[in-house]
Amino acid sequence: MKATKRGGTTSPHEVTAGHWTPDLKRWGKPHYLAIAEALADDIRTGRLTPGTRLPTQRALADALDLNFTTVSRGYVEAHKRGLIEGRVGQGTFVVDPALPSRSGAAGAPRVGPVDFTMNLPPEPDAPALQARMQASFSELSGDLANLMRYQGFGGTDADKEAALKWLKGRGVDTNRERLLICPGAHSALFSVLGQVARPGDTICAERITYPGIRALAAHLGLRLVDLPMDRHGVDPDAFAAACTKVAPKAIYLNPLLQNPTTATLSRTRREAIIAVARRYAVSIIEDDAYARICPAPPPSFAELAPEITYYVAGVAKCLGAGLRLAFLVAPSARSTLPVAGALRAATVMASPISTALATRWIVDGTAEAIVQFVREESAARQRIVASLLPAETYTADPHGFHVWITLPDGWTRSAFASQGRSAGLGVVGSDPFCVAGTPPEAVRLCLGGPSTRQQITHGLEVLAHALEGSPALASTYI
Repeated sequence: MKATKRGGTTSPHEVTAGHWTPDLKRWGKPHYLAIAEALADDIRTGRLTPGTRLPTQRALADALDLNFTTVSRGYVEAHKRGLIEGRVGQGTFVVDPALPSRSGAAGAPRVGPVDFTMNLPPEPDAPALQARMQASFSELSGDLANLMRYQGFGGTDADKEAALKWLKGRGVDTNRERLLICPGAHSALFSVLGQVARPGDTICAERITYPGIRALAAHLGLRLVDLPMDRHGVDPDAFAAACTKVAPKAIYLNPLLQNPTTATLSRTRREAIIAVARRYAVSIIEDDAYARICPAPPPSFAELAPEITYYVAGVAKCLGAGLRLAFLVAPSARSTLPVAGALRAATVMASPISTALATRWIVDGTAEAIVQFVREESAARQRIVASLLPAETYTADPHGFHVWITLPDGWTRSAFASQGRSAGLGVVGSDPFCVAGTPPEAVRLCLGGPSTRQQITHGLEVLAHALEGSPALASTYI
């Protein structure tokens, strides 16, 4: 018996894997909503059955003569309604609406909207490493009573020995008298800024920089003066000019895999900045958040100019954002004291549980295993970026897990961010990173967190299509 078409969509017997061409005109809605409505209707009437593999977004866009982003947005809407799921390495499948918790064949994870906004390292998914990390938590329970008490400020001797080992792996060779263990890099930066400057004083920073430093400076009543940058980072000559004009108390730098531009200051550039800082008696505040991610980084400012550098190495970007811990190295034992006093007054102490976990991971090698995973996974994701995004539109580092996209003519950062949100993709415009002047038409894209490679690939495909077209074409949904 020959099957017949109904309502512009094939009957169940005519739908083969990867083939589905709905009639969108009948819905009288924007195309992306019509795709979701057609899916819902075909599932409700039995034309599409649970487990049916749908066409790829590109194939459906070609079949319907639609923009790729429109189809992607329709699939995102259908995913939100619990109609479809993406299975890693397999494709997009119809699910049973009565079973919203269904995870797909063989427990394959679903592929849904992707958040590119949060700058997190990729989360370890290797079973052996996950088990190793989990075992550490269980082992800490044997000392739980002690870990629930107040601890001496700045870390125990064992904690400091572990911290010194961690820092030495970055080339920072210091002693306990100059070291403080802090509850995260943010608190360390806050305390250092409060000691090197007073309300009304000036701090120099990169023109495009970590947003946290802007918030801290504003809270402390400090004037933040921006320094121009090129693809290698801060311009030393501009720093020297600022020193003669505004007499800054310190310069804040995020010199390795910089957030957000991904720039890394070369040794030559670092030495030029140090020469200026010494000439004008300016302290250097080095935020080395990605200290262990890059396998062969230039020497740190703390290594090249320890006598004028406040070095802050948080572990959140290397081991996990929830591990709020940082190691602070002051220029001298004497300069450590006022910073310690400020930290103690503001934070009391670093969490003993977080500190104990970090110490255990550093000592037993788990931390290094996590770092190695982050390096390898970040490199794999950067290869995906290189294969999908137009090379002229972005800057990145092969070992980093974020990308800085300079938008083509016609795009504004707000329009591009809005375009991403419409397809279930979060990106961050340049505004929060800009110290002064008009923010550039650029966005930051983060590749870490819980997202899988397939999710990253899907999101990048959508953004790549947007970058290749005009904003007017990308926003055509009806």
